[in-house]
Amino acid sequence: MKYNFYGWENALVSPQNNIYPFIKNPRDLYDALSKIWCAETCAPRMRDKWSPDNKTLGQCSITAFLAQDIFGGKVYGIPRSGGNFHCYNVIGNCCFDLTSEQFGEEAKSLVYENNPEQFREIHFAKEEKRLRYELLKKKLAEK
Repeated sequence: MKYNFYGWENALVSPQNNIYPFIKNPRDLYDALSKIWCAETCAPRMRDKWSPDNKTLGQCSITAFLAQDIFGGKVYGIPRSGGNFHCYNVIGNCCFDLTSEQFGEEAKSLVYENNPEQFREIHFAKEEKRLRYELLKKKLAEK
């Protein structure tokens, strides 16, 4: 099966734990999240643009930190306008971005090198973001 997220071809790392036994690699996580991402898990500033056709919109940081929970590795951020970062995962020499589709054609111009590491303590200092992350985790656990 072909995916549209960045790095899908090499997204074959294994989980570091058995929290979600049905997830064997990032592709499995993408498949599961595709049924879970919703306006409620989308960043509030983007909710009016969220739709099932652009399900990854506004989901990057909470998705990247959830992937980190499962696969380990680090979360990095591509600088965006307004001081924001678009988050993605790096595990060893495997780099993937489960939410890159949200950018459409612009995704081809995203640079996945030499970006600053992102930390959940900083991202989750925003209560709404932490709550969206918790909701995404809860929905995944219920799957």
